Amino acid sequence: MAKQRGTDNRMVNLDGVELRLALPDEMPILAVGSEAVKNQLRACWLTHKRSKEPPLSPRVLGPPGVGKTTLAFTVAREFTKEVYIFQCTSDTRPEDLLVTPVIDSGQTIRYHASALTTAMIRGGVCILDEGNRMSEKSWASLAPLLDNRRYVESIIAGIKIHAHPEFRAAVTMNEDSATYEIPEYILSRLQPQVRVSFPSAEEEKEIMRVNLPHSDEELLSLVSEFLGRCHKYELPVASRDGIHIIRYAERLVEKMVISPPEAITQAANQIVGEEHARYLDPTFEPPEEPSISFADAEFFLTRFKPSDRSN
Repeated sequence: MAKQRGTDNRMVNLDGVELRLALPDEMPILAVGSEAVKNQLRACWLTHKRSKEPPLSPRVLGPPGVGKTTLAFTVAREFTKEVYIFQCTSDTRPEDLLVTPVIDSGQTIRYHASALTTAMIRGGVCILDEGNRMSEKSWASLAPLLDNRRYVESIIAGIKIHAHPEFRAAVTMNEDSATYEIPEYILSRLQPQVRVSFPSAEEEKEIMRVNLPHSDEELLSLVSEFLGRCHKYELPVASRDGIHIIRYAERLVEKMVISPPEAITQAANQIVGEEHARYLDPTFEPPEEPSISFADAEFFLTRFKPSDRSN
């Protein structure tokens, strides 16, 4: 059991080892819409008084920029005021996830608890952001935490840290990018899958209105319609891109004295690229991909035999 030292609530003593705890994270904007997805995440974190089963640790999946982390943070704040976000990278080491030794000016080793370990001790919620960027070695250190054992072992500090009963966790992952393959024994612990898809047109506009409360209604309408067309054709353009486009367009209108539609066009070209910016035009239709007939395919296969293609 961790014991708080003195009046400094960031210093705790755990089995004779002093740990300096991390500070919780804050997000100025909370997620809107997606109530069905929020309810799925709420269900994962529910606990029952008559049951000793711990909360589930889901993985939140979806394309980049759809607000997975914001959504998880929003739901987490319903359970606790202390929400911690740990940014996973390909360089994340087990000690980064748990306890990191730091040498102070007096050449004394001090131990700093990570955001994850702090959430475990304090009974908060930890969001492991972009978890599919971490190596198996790092994930292995979390295996006992993600099952009924609910603890981690810090080799660096020489202590075992048990999770508070109210501790909860979730992992966000981008569906289209991964630095490492997450091992099956970890995936089996990160259940269920909660999928976040592109929002509807109404939700899209509300997301931007909440994030950009002082923006011109014309800009909001232009960009929300643009995002809707991008979603229709499954382009990798998300709400985050729309927010960047409006913020940049507002500055272009002010500095270059151009109309909002012109500013939106220039901003979209610079942020999502000319190919995707073409969808700002509501009349634009992507060219159909050329099809190949069965006869053409048969001719190709007979004309270019495997021996020919290998040469």
